Amino acid sequence: MTEPLARLVGPVPSVGCPPPHPRPRTPKLRLPPGSCDTHCHILGPTDVFPYAPERTFTPLDAPKEQLHALHAHLGIGRAVVVQSSCHGSDHRVLLDALAGGGGRLRGVALVGETTTRAEIEELHRAGVRAFRLNFLPHLRTAPTRAEIDSILGRVDGLGWAAQLHVRGDGIARLEDMVRRLPGRVVVDHMARVDLASGRDGPAPRSLRALLDTGQVWVKVSGVDRVSRQGPPYADGVALAASLVAHAPERVVWGTDYPHVNIVGEAPDDGLLVELVERIAPDPTRLRRLMVDNPAELFDFPPPSDDPVSDDR
Repeated sequence: MTEPLARLVGPVPSVGCPPPHPRPRTPKLRLPPGSCDTHCHILGPTDVFPYAPERTFTPLDAPKEQLHALHAHLGIGRAVVVQSSCHGSDHRVLLDALAGGGGRLRGVALVGETTTRAEIEELHRAGVRAFRLNFLPHLRTAPTRAEIDSILGRVDGLGWAAQLHVRGDGIARLEDMVRRLPGRVVVDHMARVDLASGRDGPAPRSLRALLDTGQVWVKVSGVDRVSRQGPPYADGVALAASLVAHAPERVVWGTDYPHVNIVGEAPDDGLLVELVERIAPDPTRLRRLMVDNPAELFDFPPPSDDPVSDDR
């Protein structure tokens, strides 16, 4: 690539919201056709899609054109766009992206207290297939069981997964609650476990136990977030590889682009793609991780109907 991807516009960003890596490397790994980035965000542009007044952080704009350019560079054909809390439950930015996605995008919504069933059905028709629950204090107050039950009632019958965003020992503390949730549950970023206690601490054990239920899926994204070592994030990659080996049929991968609320500079997304080969080192598991599992979890058409364009 000759032009930087980062588009430095919009409001002054919060600490922890650096620009994306300006010139990600071209990955040596050529992903299989139909590969999916199951965790990325579209932010703004704020002159069209303003951030929510009640947001707890302010990122730089990262509009859909920027994301499409990144995916074309990386060789990624499909994506799941996760509604960011900086946009709140105003899903116009997500609906706009899905409408222009040509069937190659799915969405994850933030269902608020005032989100109606009619709005949820509109989101479903557009391609939303999950709702996100944030249990991180810097994003919002953790939802109560009553709030979760209210959301479950409003999405009933649509087949949406519940997507959980937790950190540290959160997945261990919430394990019983997760087991009681109906339908599929997706855990973001390997539960952002604290690797200070190693891969056999309480949180990683809970993560593996939940995978064993057959109803819980894990996004082996965020190796940069969980790593205590820095690039190439060997400890985070080792955790991801162990989860893929433990339950190869219930893991998916994502970039987490544009990497908001982080410490330091944003990771090189080209490097993150190259690390997939270490996370899923054999071709069968690589295809499951990148193509087959995302198609099943997020209700994409059969991968054979979606050849990836490669304009790298």
